[in-house]
Amino acid sequence: MLLSFWEILDIVIMTFAIGFIFKDIFHFKPKVEVITPDNYLNFRNKRLGWTDFWFAAAVVAPSIVLHEFGHKFLAMGFGMSAVFHAAYTWLGIGLVLKLISPGFIFFVPAFVAISGQGTSLQFASISFAGPAVNLIIWLVTLFFLKNKKLSRKLNRNQHHFLYLVSRINMFLFIFNMIPIPGFDGYGVFSNLFQVIF
Repeated sequence: MLLSFWEILDIVIMTFAIGFIFKDIFHFKPKVEVITPDNYLNFRNKRLGWTDFWFAAAVVAPSIVLHEFGHKFLAMGFGMSAVFHAAYTWLGIGLVLKLISPGFIFFVPAFVAISGQGTSLQFASISFAGPAVNLIIWLVTLFFLKNKKLSRKLNRNQHHFLYLVSRINMFLFIFNMIPIPGFDGYGVFSNLFQVIF
């Protein structure tokens, strides 16, 4: 089984927490500001914050989930056990920082617990797999945004969405590649060091 019930539940809970934490940072840009019977529901949802909630969740959560899947599925490919977990303590810290509004938010929303035997090169690859997913998403969205022919086909909301996805994946790639303990970069470089030396 690729994903257990508990992993799916953790993904759902993490997504809701991320939507709430980032809903005031990543805003949906509505096309229409005039209230009509046709757009009343969208306007009401916007007033309640649900539109920004779902928009923030759609911008941030897939990038984090796919990052963790990079670790999980490569580890499984090497014959190891790999389980996705929402980082509840860190999500709690993120929620508290959001509520007290200190001006910055730092938290680790999820992780993959990996167990099993492997070589240093395999563990370096597993560590890099998550940031590699973010790098690919960043470069693909950047390509769409920079390509004038493709960019012209995007409406305002699509362009805004791709821009935010590009920026969040750029941040996730760079941030995770920092070579200090606890970061993916440390796992990459420390294991490569063992392979080389």
